[in-house]
Amino acid sequence: MSRTEARSEGAGPFTTRLTWRLMDGRTAVWESRRARKRGLLTVRAPGEALARSRRADTVSIARLRRLNAVAATAFTVGGLLFALGAGVVQFGSGGVTGVWIYFAGGLFFNTGGYASLLQAVNAPRRDSGSDTLAGRRWRWWSYEPGRIDWLSTFVLFVGTLVFGVNLVDSLIKGLSTQQVDRLIWAPDMVGCVLFLISGHLAIVEVCHGRPRVLADDLGWWIVAVNQFGSVLFLVSAVAAYTRPATGSLVNVDIANWGTLVGALCFSVGGVLQFFERP
Repeated sequence: MSRTEARSEGAGPFTTRLTWRLMDGRTAVWESRRARKRGLLTVRAPGEALARSRRADTVSIARLRRLNAVAATAFTVGGLLFALGAGVVQFGSGGVTGVWIYFAGGLFFNTGGYASLLQAVNAPRRDSGSDTLAGRRWRWWSYEPGRIDWLSTFVLFVGTLVFGVNLVDSLIKGLSTQQVDRLIWAPDMVGCVLFLISGHLAIVEVCHGRPRVLADDLGWWIVAVNQFGSVLFLVSAVAAYTRPATGSLVNVDIANWGTLVGALCFSVGGVLQFFERP
């Protein structure tokens, strides 16, 4: 069945929604996040008030469900561990205990980031000549910077790895103030910026261009909550800068509370992600 016309939406070089009319008069709509997260394509017949969802093949759906469960669990647990670590540092003895809790949380964030990237890599692709989503063979990696979903999840994954550098360096003892800022604070800032970039791309994807409020869209709530958590992480990182002259942080309370609340945002986003499954 051939496509007769198409209309694309998105931002810049990225297409996040494509609408085309089939030869039999029906209209098919592909949306990047909906296809990647839920494995669905929308089809409306002439005269129908409600659109129908066409599902991808069984193998693709099973893959997406497993990856979604892994990512959701990882971000939920990772966020809780980060929040616990911040609480230990703020209210408890802190020290090495808090750092190890952060480190464990970082491993879960790494897992969640990579699972999210795998969702983009293995998402079923639109068949512009029909009303179906085409499955693909399993891959552990791809390079597709022209796709906004791939770019967003790739930047997120790199951000989790940079946070890992920050956390590993935090275990090193006897660092000078300058070394702390270079080995711990600088990677923390880079990771926060990467999280913000990834979150912005995710918002552009779900909004199909200009960011706006989509209160009835679960995907929008997930990316919005996560982006708010990223902002809090950045505020926390700025407050965690160690002044060379005094050897003290800019503001310990803001650093700890920013991490705690920001981490809880990612944990909430992880819980919501359980409901955005195929």
